[in-house]
Amino acid sequence: MNRKSRYRSLDAIVNIISEAGLIKRTRRSGWSVLGIGDAESVADHSFRCAIIGFFLARLEGASADKVLLMTLFNDLHEARITDLHKMAQRYVDIEDAEDRAHSEQISSLPKDLAKELGDLRSEYRRQKSAESIIARDADILECLIQAKEYEDCGYRKASHFMKRAPRFLKTRSARRLWNAAKKADSDEWWLALSEFKR
Repeated sequence: MNRKSRYRSLDAIVNIISEAGLIKRTRRSGWSVLGIGDAESVADHSFRCAIIGFFLARLEGASADKVLLMTLFNDLHEARITDLHKMAQRYVDIEDAEDRAHSEQISSLPKDLAKELGDLRSEYRRQKSAESIIARDADILECLIQAKEYEDCGYRKASHFMKRAPRFLKTRSARRLWNAAKKADSDEWWLALSEFKR
């Protein structure tokens, strides 16, 4: 690769990095239906999804690296098409919109990087490999845990999500983690650290 094309490649990478910054300001829209005005951002969701994905991959004996990449890049397209909640998705061909946005996002990257990201997305979409199933479970599990935290903060309607979503979890580890999380007090970890001793 000559110097000129190498710098063009860096520009394309910087553009994707800048675009990823937009999802830090893009709110997860589904929670607004429940009256949660200042819901977490898409980037907040992606970050914890990656953490959950790491642990699920280790528990399931799968490639943590691949799961991390899938979870981190899974919602990047939302920088262009935003986060559409389930009601809005009834009126939009969401898979087509996501795929077109993703294809355009990676189109100016060096071919090897574009291929890697495109292949990861295709694998995730097919839901055949252990890693793709784990990455999807991480996405669902993060939403479930977030719903539980919102319910613990007084948003009672968040429990509606917790009734239906668990049946979409496919791995044993994700189901077991959810069973543990739903019984836990989501504030326990910090309350234990800040107990006042007399």
